[in-house]
Amino acid sequence: MQTSALPDLAHTETTTMHWLATAAAMAAVVAAAGLLQPDTAASASTTPRRTAVQHGAAAVPPPDPARAVFPLECGGVGNTVAKQVPGDLDGDGRPETVAVVHCAAGSGTPPSGVYVLTQGSGAAPRIVATLVDPAQKMSVGDFTVRDGVVSATLLGYSSPAIPSCCPDQQEKVTWQWQNGAFVRSSLSGDSADGSA
Repeated sequence: MQTSALPDLAHTETTTMHWLATAAAMAAVVAAAGLLQPDTAASASTTPRRTAVQHGAAAVPPPDPARAVFPLECGGVGNTVAKQVPGDLDGDGRPETVAVVHCAAGSGTPPSGVYVLTQGSGAAPRIVATLVDPAQKMSVGDFTVRDGVVSATLLGYSSPAIPSCCPDQQEKVTWQWQNGAFVRSSLSGDSADGSA
């Protein structure tokens, strides 16, 4: 039998202690690699965005329409917030709430108002814009707020002879904050200033 020219190496004989040390070292390498990874969420975004949460600050809740006073003449029956959607409409990092409100009528289709609410620190919500005035005698179908754009389907009447239960006209519209006012656009491309 020929003997090896190399000396006996202690690490060629494995023991439980060797395996535990190797496992601990590998776990440390994997953990360190995980901590040194780049922030993929930050690097994937190419557009800067403002956030409501800043280094430990709590998120600002959207205004609650139940605490707002709406300019509706309801003859003592009160009003109903039919729909509400929060969203940052002006890009300041604080949410607004868009609310569809009408009188709490027992029957028929009462006209709706669409209002934008904001709220200062500790203050009650206040109306900063009226997108649809109840005097226009319209109700609101589909309604969303997405990426700072308010979208709605407005339902109306072609003549006073049409029963209030059954609007016979509809228009899809959007509102977007531009140069200090909400600008209304219809699906056909018409624009009008819808600010209050």
